[in-house]
Amino acid sequence: MSTFEHKAGTAIECLSIPIKLTKEISYDETGRELLKCGFKIGGGIDQDFRQSPHGFTDNGIYVTDVTSEGPAWKCGLRMGDKILQCNGYDFTMVTHRKAVEYIKKHPILNMLIARKGVTQT
Repeated sequence: MSTFEHKAGTAIECLSIPIKLTKEISYDETGRELLKCGFKIGGGIDQDFRQSPHGFTDNGIYVTDVTSEGPAWKCGLRMGDKILQCNGYDFTMVTHRKAVEYIKKHPILNMLIARKGVTQT
């Protein structure tokens, strides 16, 4: 997987792809409602990208896994996408934990993503 080389806090030249993800409702074994988004992330300004098994080249938030036929897959999110914004919140200067918390608390995610080979050469 190819990634970006982008220093946190600096402008990134790329077109961004808008993606609207509406989480799906499911229930756990106790009947408690869960909102599923169908993707996992890696990275963050508090992570050492050189230690990443995914080959990240910067401290951005990247999609590391997408469940096939899940909400993320259906709306067009793909493995390797870099999340630039989520609901207007800047994801280029965020810790991993803060990104996870932010994604978990919103039922609808309006994201701007950058995709290698599509939005940047």
